[in-house]
Amino acid sequence: MATTTIGEFIIARLKAVGITEILGVPGDFNLSFLEQIQEADDFRFVGTCNELNAAYAADGYARQHGVGALLTTYGVGELSALNGIAGSRAEHVPVISIAGAPPQYATEYRWHLHHSLADGDFGNMLDAIRPFTEVATRVSPMNVVDEVDRAITTCIREKRPVHIQIPSDITHLEIDVPESEFSVALPHSDPERLETTVTRFLQLFDAARQPVFLIDQDIDRHGFTDLYRLIIDRAQIPYAHMASGKAILAERDPLYLGIYNGAASSPGVQAVVEGSDFCVTTNPRFIEGNSGSFTHNLPADHIINIGDQHISMGGEYFVGINSREALELIAAQIPRRLPADTSPGTGIEIPDAQYEPDATLTHARLWPQLGSFVREGDVVIAEAGTSNIGMGQIPMPAGVQYINSPIWGSIGFTLPALLGSQLAAPQRRHLLFIGDGSFQLTAQELSTILREQLNPIIFVLNNRGYTIERYILGMERDYNDVAAWRYTELVNVFSPGSSMQTFQVHTEGELDAALRAAERAAHGAFIELHLDPFDAPSGLQVFGPQTAAFDFGPRGPRNQPQSAGGGSQ
Repeated sequence: MATTTIGEFIIARLKAVGITEILGVPGDFNLSFLEQIQEADDFRFVGTCNELNAAYAADGYARQHGVGALLTTYGVGELSALNGIAGSRAEHVPVISIAGAPPQYATEYRWHLHHSLADGDFGNMLDAIRPFTEVATRVSPMNVVDEVDRAITTCIREKRPVHIQIPSDITHLEIDVPESEFSVALPHSDPERLETTVTRFLQLFDAARQPVFLIDQDIDRHGFTDLYRLIIDRAQIPYAHMASGKAILAERDPLYLGIYNGAASSPGVQAVVEGSDFCVTTNPRFIEGNSGSFTHNLPADHIINIGDQHISMGGEYFVGINSREALELIAAQIPRRLPADTSPGTGIEIPDAQYEPDATLTHARLWPQLGSFVREGDVVIAEAGTSNIGMGQIPMPAGVQYINSPIWGSIGFTLPALLGSQLAAPQRRHLLFIGDGSFQLTAQELSTILREQLNPIIFVLNNRGYTIERYILGMERDYNDVAAWRYTELVNVFSPGSSMQTFQVHTEGELDAALRAAERAAHGAFIELHLDPFDAPSGLQVFGPQTAAFDFGPRGPRNQPQSAGGGSQ
């Protein structure tokens, strides 16, 4: 055993899983821990403008890096972050949330304190957070080693957020800690179950005539992407993405079929997926938005579902499996096929965009133009609503990481997520597409991006309000309007003298010029796109009325026919 302080032990554990930045907001109950962070080597605190943004940023960091960390203070801080933590839970993103808590003696004697309800109850914050985390615990000097190790291991293995409260008076206390190397790796598989699983998979594949892979977000979360790519390429198996699994594999590939979304799938995709006699999935989760309003109908008798610790095939369940080990064996043993042996997918290519210099921006032409700007290896971050629906129709090139929030869908998520993602991978080019309404929710985090000297390319769609809400209901209602900000001026408001370039874009010619300049912008670019508030991507124009019917029922309100799609254009 070795001796160290509690704070130093927690920092060492975070570093052991590769975390080098913890995002958050200072508060009196976490300042003692922050002092230890200040003294740590190769580990730092990155302050955000509020706790909700810190949670979003930690989520973005985790999507890029594999796990992220968040630091808040008791009550007011941790509850402010809860929406972001819940989003990480919904999207299966491992985030380690830490909150400074009142001194241990104060909680034990139920003192009435600030940041509490002044009733002596110090369990209610954990009770509120617990349903949205896999572990929620308050540590003490006697249990901190076991509890922190349990929380971090669970977070990374289960791909869920965890929450740890640290009393403010214990961080500098010394404890005994194990000297052995800390590991969160899954144990090895049961040998017989592993061999049987691989054999059964290969037998079913050999008998299949219409194999297909259906790709969703858990493939990325569990680190299966590289092995899926190997298996697909070796055996030449067609694949489709769910809308919630966009761009996990290349979408300009001959084997790519398109998006599976029930009755709203890309042309021909529904028939291939639902008619498959060997359909590989990875714990797909269908909501109304990625199932064609629950019109999905996967071939239940032919599903091979691969979780990270179990595999099921045709109703038979194989447990005690480290699925990555199984996939490695499958990738090595699956029969190699030549491309001509199978019917290819669409292999969609994006043509070079043609600009009409004086043409005003429209969604019908904008998204193909922006799609041509995306290149291999980019990180593309698309805000819920207009941006995700618009960019969602664009096939991504190889190596693109696509970050969005298709299940939780909390608007404003993507700007702080950009901060976290680029902190974790500053060498990658980051593109953010966000509407003006969403931007206004978390706009202050642009100041942190500038302070950290990051260099993203940010596209703000200025359509004077909530376009997705307009198409659901209230096309011309003022409740869907937002204040008219001068968005590009915020760069110099938040960082006077900033080298980030800014652009106002009204026409296709101005967009062409802005994109060419952004390619060379070493310090990033902020591009404001001016669009008609009543224009929208074609997918959103269909989505809006469908959502109104789903949400409001047959007798509920609807947009007037003369407004939808045109309004006061």
